[in-house]
Parts: sequence; structure tokens; C-alpha cells
Amino acid sequence: MGLKIAISGKGGVGKTTLTSLLAYHFAQQGPVLAIDADPSPCLGQALGFSDEELIDIQPIAAMSDLIAERTGSDPRNGGGGVFKLNPRVDDLPERCALHRNNLHLLLLGAVQEGGAGCICPQSALLKQLLRHVLLARNEVVLLDLYAGVEHLGRATAEAVDVMVMVAEPTRRSIRTVRQIAALAADVGIERLALVGNKVERPEDRTFFQEAAAGLPIAGMLPVTGHALRADRSGTPLYHLAENLHPEVTSIAQFLAQLNSGTDTPSNQEPSHV
Repeated sequence: MGLKIAISGKGGVGKTTLTSLLAYHFAQQGPVLAIDADPSPCLGQALGFSDEELIDIQPIAAMSDLIAERTGSDPRNGGGGVFKLNPRVDDLPERCALHRNNLHLLLLGAVQEGGAGCICPQSALLKQLLRHVLLARNEVVLLDLYAGVEHLGRATAEAVDVMVMVAEPTRRSIRTVRQIAALAADVGIERLALVGNKVERPEDRTFFQEAAAGLPIAGMLPVTGHALRADRSGTPLYHLAENLHPEVTSIAQFLAQLNSGTDTPSNQEPSHV
């Protein structure tokens, strides 16, 4: 079974950037399903899909006809009433994703009604879909989360192999990491790791090592001028910044070792900062 990795962090710290880098790394070895669970999706652009390609993909949560069909809900009354809690979803990754060689992109979207724990047709379909891709599929799954774990109920969270929290060298960013770590533990995610991003100086590395407070550091990524160029050109950062490849490989290996139970250093030194 491929690794199932959830990636979270404060907005703007680079979680989508890390997701895209890991996606291209793992795609060299086999199929990768990259899932954008952010209400403002931008993983497609980071992966290098064109605007024309992205027009053809719609977030699952916005597919009202599909939701009504699969859950048996009635869209005329806002989807209320009786509906299925375990709708069929096994065909949706192929049907609703964008595909490019070994890379497959799926947009979840945001549930627009009720609270974070609402029981509605949208959330029922999304949770069932996540449960399917995490438990029943063989490829690597990368789940680019919003700053939280609201997409992960306890049943699906237990299928996540590793939760990666991305941070920049600021106290606010680390505070968010700690909040997410506590939420992840509450829903049963046991293997957690930190990736430091936007590292410029040795003191940034020291900051992460001191702020990690026992959280395993999977690696650190330096500030790169290629990030702006990648965004403007639509070219994946992985293709522009080959100097990042060794560190991305190191992070991927760390996560695989963490999942397998192989001994990993509790405070791994970044090799290319």
C-alpha cells in the first residue's frame, strides 16, 4: 500500500508547495493521488496544470447533482431529509480527477452548510470518499489540508499514515502546528512530523529545532527564488529547483521510515539548507 500523508499548517507557510514537491518525487516511483482539501484550492496550479485543464475539474463538494445521486438526498430542500451515509464512491477518483501520467488531482472543496461536524449529504460523500482513497487504494495519497483536520473524522484519520505539519520560522506558525498536532491526536493520528520551510539563516534552523519540542523534524526547505517564477510561469517548482530534490527525497524517506517504525532521528538535520 502506498503512503497516505496528510499535510497541514497555517495559511501561507508552504503546505501546498511541499505537497507538490512530494507529489513529483513519488510520481517517479508510481501513481500519486493528490487531493486538495483547501476551500481555496491552488494545488492544481502548483502541480503545473494549466488554467484550461483546471476549468474541467470541479470540487466534489460543489457537485450537487452527483451528491444527490449518490446519497439519495433531495436538492429541492437543500439536501435535507433522509440520505445515505455510505454512498458509492469507488469510481470518483478516476471520474472526477485530472490525470497526467502518474499524477492525479482531485478537489474536495468545502462543505457550505452547518458546522465543522455537520451531518449533511456533502460531508457524508466527502468522508466516504476519503475513507475509500485512504483504505482501499494502493497509490501514494497526499492530502493537502486546510489549517485543521475538519475533513478527517476519526474513521478516516486512523487510515492516515503520517500527518505532516509545515511551518515557517515564526512563533505564530509554530502555535498553529501545536494546535493541529493536538487535533490530530484527538482523532487518532499517531505519527506526526514537522517540516520547516522558508529557512534563510542558521538561526532559522535553530528556531525549528528548539520549537519542535519533541516533534520529529522530517526536514527543512530553504527560501528559493524559484517559487515566484514557478507561480508566474505555471511550471512546477520541482522542475525549476533541482537543488531542492535531495531535501525532498530526504523528507520522503523520513516519512516512509516513520510510518514503517524504522528508527528515525528525533531532530533530523536538513542536508541542503
